[in-house]
Amino acid sequence: MDIKLVIFDFDGTLVDTKKTIVVAKQETMRVMGLEIADEETCVSTIGLSAKIGFKTLYPELSEQSLDLCVTTYRKIFEEKKKLIPPTLFPNVEEVLAQVEKKGIMRTIATSRNTASLNDFLAKLNLADYFPYVLGGDDTALLKPHPEPVIKTLKELSFEAGQTLVVGDMPFDIEMGKGAGTYTCGVTYGNSKREQLIEAGADFIIDDIKDLTDILMK
Repeated sequence: MDIKLVIFDFDGTLVDTKKTIVVAKQETMRVMGLEIADEETCVSTIGLSAKIGFKTLYPELSEQSLDLCVTTYRKIFEEKKKLIPPTLFPNVEEVLAQVEKKGIMRTIATSRNTASLNDFLAKLNLADYFPYVLGGDDTALLKPHPEPVIKTLKELSFEAGQTLVVGDMPFDIEMGKGAGTYTCGVTYGNSKREQLIEAGADFIIDDIKDLTDILMK
């Protein structure tokens, strides 16, 4: 295995946003007069776009109501992240520096909207590690569909066999597998080891620092 490209998920893989997201989603539910989902249920939708996440939880809602949920959620999230600021997971910056030093391309594929993603990358001093990123508004189809990976491979001229997708949710693993890449699940994010195994992850790690061992193989 000779990996030349690593495609990272963002939420739950590089940055711990769980508490901020859950609080913002539950506040959105209150504002919208919806039945408030518990933390575990909210966490199960992390990694999906905001609209798909709300549609998954409330399939009866109209498109107009879903759009209002998204607008409300994004406004509340911006407020909550000041009170509950997301933080880098341990060892993230060190590992990114090592991967860069090895000459391996680093990119991001996330369902988070691009403006929010770029804002986080700048404030967390991560932007320079990622020459190429795809947010949720950069592709017509989102994870678990493989389009974000396929687009990345095409635009950067890499082969699937040279690529490792790293993420914390089964959606990430399914996205990578659908594009024919290697996949690595992380257990410190928003899903359990068993879910990542079931999704078919080629590798599973408990700390992002273990990623360097995979890339050395």
